[in-house]
Amino acid sequence: MTPVSNGDVGIPPSLEWKFSQVFGERAAGEEVQEVDIISAIEFDKTGEHLATGDRGGRVVLFERTDGKDHTIRKDLEKKDYLVSRQPEFRYKTEFQSHEPEFDYLKSLEIEEKINKVRWCQTANGALFLLSTNDKTVKYWKVQEKKIKKICEMNIDSPDTASNGRSAGQNGAASDFVFPPGGFPSLRLPLQIVGHETNLVPRCRRVYAHAHDYHINSISNNSDGETFISADDLRINLWNLEICNQSFNIVDVKPVNMEDLTEVITSAEFHPTHCNTLAYSSSKGTIRLIDMRQSALCDTHAKIFEEHDTSGSRSFFTEIIASISDIKFGNDGRHILSRDYMTLKLWDLNMESSPVATFQVHEYLRPKLCDLYENDSIFDKFECCISGDGLRVATGSYSNLFRVFGCVPGSTEARTLEASKNPSRRQVQTPSKPSRSFTNLARSRRRGAENLNGDANGGSYDFSTKLLHLAWHPTSNALACAAANSLYMYNADDTPPE
Repeated sequence: MTPVSNGDVGIPPSLEWKFSQVFGERAAGEEVQEVDIISAIEFDKTGEHLATGDRGGRVVLFERTDGKDHTIRKDLEKKDYLVSRQPEFRYKTEFQSHEPEFDYLKSLEIEEKINKVRWCQTANGALFLLSTNDKTVKYWKVQEKKIKKICEMNIDSPDTASNGRSAGQNGAASDFVFPPGGFPSLRLPLQIVGHETNLVPRCRRVYAHAHDYHINSISNNSDGETFISADDLRINLWNLEICNQSFNIVDVKPVNMEDLTEVITSAEFHPTHCNTLAYSSSKGTIRLIDMRQSALCDTHAKIFEEHDTSGSRSFFTEIIASISDIKFGNDGRHILSRDYMTLKLWDLNMESSPVATFQVHEYLRPKLCDLYENDSIFDKFECCISGDGLRVATGSYSNLFRVFGCVPGSTEARTLEASKNPSRRQVQTPSKPSRSFTNLARSRRRGAENLNGDANGGSYDFSTKLLHLAWHPTSNALACAAANSLYMYNADDTPPE
């Protein structure tokens, strides 16, 4: 996602987002079951499949159908908009990934909730993915298998009839017993493979007993052989084929836990460099580490941190600075981070400050005390970056999500609602950036409009929050999780007139 200068391609036009599909839409007044709330969402690298995990420990898979000879379900035909050649998905299958457990040694109940889902490389037409709850990572294989049916048994009807017994189905007697000496020839049942297929999920590996604290991240390596799992204090490196051994590559646990000042909040591998990964902390820092330097990567290669020059610190300063999610851009040059108040875009070649800062919750600054009392200040919002690197997105309260253009000079800043009418609560995009850094020409802040409430002038609903969303890797399409509903949106990138 190399920044584009105005003299090369120019600033891309703002996208017009349109509703495409919804799965699990709630009826008016319908109560949402806790186990049905979506807790993880992820596209695969091709964009042909989408996976979601929920608090009930289930993983649901969707497959892309546009451009293929598939019959679309009736409920998917009732769309507000028809977008040609844009991603459309249908339900594929689901399976129970995790069950609730109890750690008797620590007297601790382990929830079945899926924290993260990550796609692995496909092989021989089968789908592979990793899923994790607080303690255990599982490696799943989902494959279509043809259904086999038994059409002939290995018991001859003349033999059974000669014994004077009534023959049942397939010539077998209901009270059949083997004759003395057995049968002179015993044939296996004849099986016929039909044309019907069935999707069969199978757990190939279980990676357990490696984390003392709750797992917050898993990430696949570009080598296709290893992955990492991260909890509050440690990051472990696994081989996909070895489930009884992992290597601890980052350990921030102090000798005395009273000296603990920060924890790991998110970790992700570089998209192309298999030796590089980044992890964020509760202090608002991002550390880039090179696994070639040493076996235990406690010393970082780079640290990305924005120093507070205002001098105004409060009780909430460190809480709102905690990074809840990080994502690499597809080019591997940029990292997108989300803290409670902002989205920040970092260039790997500039550690001192982000190249862009997008305001998401600035209007909530006067309400931090109330947010602390009801624990909303600890909500962990995810972020995502488009496949072409031109835009970023993240969620907010009242089931709203924000989309920003991150090309230098772009003023695109859209607020949309996860509903069939995403522009119902649309905020007017400012004509120019609302605030700029004076000492960094490359840095900018946008999206700080509408500081006193939602687009209609009302207050936000903190009980409905859009924490999880994902950007399609090759198209301008977003998948957003609002409680138990999965909303899909498309946008046409039309050139300006």
